[in-house]
Amino acid sequence: MNSRLKKLTRCQSFWPLMVLLAILLVNGVVSGGAFFQMRIVDGHLYGRLIDILRNGSKLMLLATGMTMVLATGGTDISVGSVMAISGAIACSVVDGRILSSLGGSVTAAVLIAVLAGILCGAWNGLLVSKIKIQPIVATMILMVAGRGIAQLITDGKIVTVNSDAYYFINGGYILGLPFPLFIVGFFVLLIMLFTKKTAFGLFVESTGCNSVSSRFAGINVDRVKLVIYTFCGAMAAIAGLIESAGIKGADCNNAGLMIEMDAILAVAIGGTSLAGGRFSIPASIVGALIIQSITTSVYAMGVAPEVTQVVKALIVVAICLAQSKKFKAAVAARLTSRKAVSAA
Repeated sequence: MNSRLKKLTRCQSFWPLMVLLAILLVNGVVSGGAFFQMRIVDGHLYGRLIDILRNGSKLMLLATGMTMVLATGGTDISVGSVMAISGAIACSVVDGRILSSLGGSVTAAVLIAVLAGILCGAWNGLLVSKIKIQPIVATMILMVAGRGIAQLITDGKIVTVNSDAYYFINGGYILGLPFPLFIVGFFVLLIMLFTKKTAFGLFVESTGCNSVSSRFAGINVDRVKLVIYTFCGAMAAIAGLIESAGIKGADCNNAGLMIEMDAILAVAIGGTSLAGGRFSIPASIVGALIIQSITTSVYAMGVAPEVTQVVKALIVVAICLAQSKKFKAAVAARLTSRKAVSAA
């Protein structure tokens, strides 16, 4: 029994999952059980838990892409700008501002927006893998320029769309559950199967652990990094579609603003090392849900918006300390020394 418990606690997803359950339990106690209440309206599920899943879908997609990037020893701080570009292109196509010959086709708008995200990711990957620019500097270029590109696409205006088909990306339901959950589930399962059932996952971990040794071992490190950054750009583009569909428009100034920090934080909470190496996508998904749960909880408790970020930061610091092996060892040593002194 003890060996099974030890094996369970060593699982990378275990402690993040315990933290998530603790946050949900505290919310349930504070709200008197109202937090867990769900109701069915017109065959659709509604409730705070559903809100967390729906609103956290963007962050889960970004965390999936960011996990792969961080596993290679890199980082991508341009995902927020890629979201803005994706939303701007999709809304402009649907509204007929650009490519009016497509007749406002939602399918075409989605494909073009995702293609734009892939190109943005490939650009980042090219700068990192071929030109050898530091990842944070390389992605900062698109982080700064991306919002300018989005503004050029929309002529500096907020583009609104009145398409039910486009709104379905965020507000639609299938089998009573929000459609974004199916998008997240599809891509998470796809990348998990790809990394677990093929050698690519090992290539990513090897590249993150030691890129020089990996190159001598015959791994095409540059190609691995290019593919990973391209994938991250695609995830950011899809997240941008979900966000713009939710507000039925493209707000280039605020779309994905500072969300890259939440994505990196979600991956760190999930236990993936920012230095590269071993990674866990399920743990990062749980990390994203933790971030979203904290955000939802803070707003539900009536905390003023100006102090929300501070409260969230303090909670995240506590979570990270609780997961730190060195911190737990130091606390355990301190308690042991106190017991020894009191016994003497």
